[in-house]
Amino acid sequence: MARHEVESEVTGNVWKVLLEVGAAVEEGDVIMILESMKMEIPVEAPAGGTVAEICVAPEDQVEEDQLLAVVED
Repeated sequence: MARHEVESEVTGNVWKVLLEVGAAVEEGDVIMILESMKMEIPVEAPAGGTVAEICVAPEDQVEEDQLLAVVED
């Protein structure tokens, strides 16, 4: 089973978490939305599989390259 780590591309806030642990995803599905500089930035699944971990919650502050979620296929 491959582990795909989903990291933040920007510094910002977690605006909304759309999926829960255990949810099935396809590559490109939006897992959560970040807000940075008044822009909404979708965070997409890098591969199809199952959401194994969600490492942040709404309103959390995140840094660039911070681990947000893990998808396992």
